Amino acid sequence: MTKADIVNEISKNTGIEKVTVQKTVEAFMETIKGNLVRGKNVYLRGFGSFVTKKRAEKTARNISKNTTIIIPEHFIPSFKPSKSFVTKVKNNVK
Repeated sequence: MTKADIVNEISKNTGIEKVTVQKTVEAFMETIKGNLVRGKNVYLRGFGSFVTKKRAEKTARNISKNTTIIIPEHFIPSFKPSKSFVTKVKNNVK
């Protein structure tokens, strides 16, 4: 399912114009991204949590040049679904 599919589905189910739904979906995603960039987690009860995870510094190899490189400590975005969401998916996926 793409973002366009989500916009179409919400528009069909609510009767709201697609343009309005698209702006709302875009604003929702920008809000989540903005909060994660600022280091704030986003919790949506019954759906899940958008959090940032810290990755420690590590040593890696550049195979093509046969050299060792250091990957600095960094943060990555992550999503953790709620227990009720996981249960629904487990019981309904065929």
